[in-house]
Amino acid sequence: MAHRYKVREIAQQAGLSEATVDRVLHGRPGVREDTRAEVQQAIEDLDKQRTQLRLNGRKFFVDIVMQAPERFCAEVRAALEAELPTLAPALVRARFHFRETESVDDAVATLAGIRTRGSHGVILKAPDRPEVAAAVDDLVAGGIPVVTYVSDIPASTRVAYVGIDDRAAGATAGYLVDRFFGRGSGDGDGEDAAVLVTLSHDSFRAEGEREAGFRRALRDLAAAEQRPPRRVVDIAQSSGLDDTVEDLVTEALQRDPAVAGVYSIGGGNAATVRAFARSGRPCRVFVAHDLDTDNRRLLAEGALSAVLHHDLRADVHRACRLLMQAAGAVTGVRTGSYPVHVVTPYNVPG
Repeated sequence: MAHRYKVREIAQQAGLSEATVDRVLHGRPGVREDTRAEVQQAIEDLDKQRTQLRLNGRKFFVDIVMQAPERFCAEVRAALEAELPTLAPALVRARFHFRETESVDDAVATLAGIRTRGSHGVILKAPDRPEVAAAVDDLVAGGIPVVTYVSDIPASTRVAYVGIDDRAAGATAGYLVDRFFGRGSGDGDGEDAAVLVTLSHDSFRAEGEREAGFRRALRDLAAAEQRPPRRVVDIAQSSGLDDTVEDLVTEALQRDPAVAGVYSIGGGNAATVRAFARSGRPCRVFVAHDLDTDNRRLLAEGALSAVLHHDLRADVHRACRLLMQAAGAVTGVRTGSYPVHVVTPYNVPG
C-alpha cells in the first residue's frame, strides 16, 4: 500500500496498533478487509491534512480571460465568486478580463500583458488560433500555468482543459433533435424538417466539436433507419450577441421554409425565439447549452425543449485547483472532459 508516512503516524490516525498497520502496509495475511480499509482511509486523511497545512496562508492571484457574451461572463463571474471561499485555507483572488467580441490580436495582447504583470495562473476561453496558442506557450514558459475553459486550445502547452466532452454533447443534441422531430412528411415536420445550427464563432474549438458530433449523430440515426440524413442549416459568426443572432435567424427562416428546429451552440436563444415569432413560424424542437438565466426562463415557458448543462461552479472550482496543483500546492486534481447533463423543464437543478 503506497504511503509517505511513518507507521506510527498512520497508526495514530487510524487508531490501530503499529503492528497491525505494518501488516497491512506489507500485504501480510491475517488482516480483515475492514482493517485494511481503515488504514487506507488514514493515509488519505493524512494526505488531506498535509495539503491543508501546505495551503494555509498561501495566496493565489488568477486571471480569467474570456471572449463570450456578457450573460455567460456574468454567470462565470458569479460561479467563481461563489466558489472562492471553498478553496480555503488558500486565499484566491481573481482578476477578470471579459470581452463580448475581441480580435485575435487583442486576445494575444491581453495574455502578453498578464505575463508582464505576473500571475499565478490563467483560466482562458479564447479562439483556437495559432497566435493564441503561441501566447499561451509564452505564459507557460514564463512560469504562468494556463487552464483552458469551455473551449480548448490543444496545440498549446496549457496544463489542462476543463469542460464537457463537446463531441459527445453535440451527438446528444443530434439524438434529441431527431427524436423530438419524429417521423412525418411535408409541412416542416418529421423527416422533411431542417434544423438550424447557430454558432458564435467558427474559431472556437468547442463549437466545431459540438457541430461535428451533432452532424455525425444525425447521419448515424438516418443510416440505421435507411433514410436520408436530416438537413442542417448553419449560422456562424454571430458572436452569440442577441441583435446579431435575431437578424441572422430571421434571414435564415426567410430563405428556408423547411427550418423547424434549432440546435444552439453559440447562444442568443431568446433572440432566436423572437426571430421565430417575428416570422410566424413554429419551432418544433430547440436544444441549447448552459442553464443561464435566459435558458431557465425559456425552459419554464416551453420555448426550449432541453438544455445541455454542466455545473459552472464545479468547473471553475476544478480550474482553480488545477492551477494550484501546477504550483505544487495540491495534488490529485482530475483532468479530462466529462459528460453533459440533459435538463428538461421537469428536472431543472436549483
